[in-house]
Amino acid sequence: MRIAVVGCGVAGMAAALALARRGHAVVCLEAFEQARPLGSGLLLQPSGLAALRALGLAEEVVERGSLIRHLDGRDLAGRRIMDMRYADWRPGAFGVGTHRATLFGVLHGALAPAGVEVRHGVEVVGWENADAPRLLDARGGNHGPFDLVIVADGSASRLRELVRPGVRARPYAWGAVWANAHDTDGAFDGALHQRYHRASTMMGVLPIGRGPEGRGLVSFFWSLPCTEMDGFLAGDLEAWGRQAIGMWPQAEPIIAQFDRPELFSRAVYRDVQAGRWSNGRFLLIGDAAHGTSPQLGQGANLGLVDAVELAERLTPDARRSIRGFQAARRRHAGLYQFISRRLTPLFQSSGWIGPLVRDLVFTPLSKAPGGRYLGARVLTGTLRLGRTPRSLRP
Repeated sequence: MRIAVVGCGVAGMAAALALARRGHAVVCLEAFEQARPLGSGLLLQPSGLAALRALGLAEEVVERGSLIRHLDGRDLAGRRIMDMRYADWRPGAFGVGTHRATLFGVLHGALAPAGVEVRHGVEVVGWENADAPRLLDARGGNHGPFDLVIVADGSASRLRELVRPGVRARPYAWGAVWANAHDTDGAFDGALHQRYHRASTMMGVLPIGRGPEGRGLVSFFWSLPCTEMDGFLAGDLEAWGRQAIGMWPQAEPIIAQFDRPELFSRAVYRDVQAGRWSNGRFLLIGDAAHGTSPQLGQGANLGLVDAVELAERLTPDARRSIRGFQAARRRHAGLYQFISRRLTPLFQSSGWIGPLVRDLVFTPLSKAPGGRYLGARVLTGTLRLGRTPRSLRP
């Protein structure tokens, strides 16, 4: 089958690789002149690691990342609000904090050996002949025909509306700014650390492996309304640093490294509700199909699972197998969309009701024996309605 993948992000590259290894002729179309990672760090869960293992890439990613064994979330007084441990799901389990550039490099480096053709500088804007699609780019070129077109251009997808007219992709009111720093002494090793002031302030530190010079790296994030991002990046960074250190003194060695706004990248999230992900010979995957808030840290993991499961389920009867793929994936991705949508006001909002519910209900529940196991299932990305394919079982 001749397949086009639009987008060289995590889901797109993983899908291109998985499909090419099953004998399909795959062309990956990337809008940028040079494919590159966007963003800072991310947390790979056991679900995403299982997908990377199916692709033969997990070992390299784990080796270059940082093992994460629990999530430690506290208020500014040091009281523990969140205490989620991978061992509550399975002894010895872990996630992996990794730089986005690391994951990008591992996936991108595997494309050519697998026979994937990557075309850069191709911004797909539409197509002709939906029965044997030829993709049209912004420069007037066309590509194809293809038997199947996979749209994996992220939560801000420009093609999603063409595939599924009427789709909803509402931006969340809150996002985050991210920056990387060195943690030479390893003070933050082993956990994703977060600090909260109600739900109006959330910041965190995620270990992401080692830099080229061998020193430990972490990603720092600061949550804020999207309408305030421009002001943050143009504002008094020194004053912000004093405020952040005052709230979280233990993070001073990290925060003190941010001496210019150019070190930060912004992250905006969308609540994507696409209904069906497919239309004829077109299929949405990854954030283009089911973008979520960042509360559960599942975006990249869900995209990786999409890629592997699609390759396993795809048959010459593409339309029928795609329907089966979507039905199976919605019992996983749809569940995480629902949960993250409900959790967002508890951690990112300006009101008092969300954090009150979090502290009085969610926090005690997460500490109960059954609650700890359920929380760990959610954290690890393994909560799913229905059977998980054998190749994707962590």
